[in-house]
Amino acid sequence: MKIQSPNTGFLNQTQQTGNKLAEQLASGKKVNSATDDAAALQIIDRLTSQQDGYSQAINNAYDGISYSQVTESNLSGVNDAVSRIRELSIQAGNGALTDSDRAALQEEVSQLQTQISETFENATFGGKPLFDGEQVSFQVGPDANTTQSVTPSDGSIASVIAGIDISTQAGAQAAIDISDQAAEEINTQRAELGAFQNTLTSTIKGLGNQRENLAASQSRIEDTDYAKAVSDQVANDIISQASIALRGQANRSAESILGLL
Repeated sequence: MKIQSPNTGFLNQTQQTGNKLAEQLASGKKVNSATDDAAALQIIDRLTSQQDGYSQAINNAYDGISYSQVTESNLSGVNDAVSRIRELSIQAGNGALTDSDRAALQEEVSQLQTQISETFENATFGGKPLFDGEQVSFQVGPDANTTQSVTPSDGSIASVIAGIDISTQAGAQAAIDISDQAAEEINTQRAELGAFQNTLTSTIKGLGNQRENLAASQSRIEDTDYAKAVSDQVANDIISQASIALRGQANRSAESILGLL
């Protein structure tokens, strides 16, 4: 016969503590459910949500950089074509050339004009036209209205370039001025895109720092202190073993007493 000892409740408590410590050591987290610490779990959930917001904002900023890089790359190609048109225009201004010579030069200019027009008409990023002149905004923060914007060229310079005709000396002289104006506009746009990329790069760095700070705060609340948990587990095991021993001794003593009755 065994008599229920007051030590039973304490033994159950040490077993529960042991199970909790084992779970903390296995998961690496001291808060695994609301029963561990309901208030801490709510804070952890909020911090996780905030980190997710920062992560998405960083991804958006990288998309903005990619967008501006693709746009700048297309403008670089246009600028190269404009530079070549200017070079041909200077060549066509040479009085030693015949009309047929200038016609041959104009043929290459026509090909370059087509290339420029097709770039402005067809260049896209993820299916979105690059040169529609509409402002493009990127959500680069976890809160509303934290955006960075850039307005690309509307491609109207293509129609101006399309009017170049170097089949005459007069046309060649006019083409030089048009080429210079086009190059200036293109390079201004490229500079704006470069500044936009730099801004986004700086934004990404700031967002990353804030996300790391949140992660550190969450870690302090959530992660298991292994040294403390192991120490607590050893202490709990000792208490549990002592409790089992005392319970066994109490049962034996009770049985001895009953045997005398």
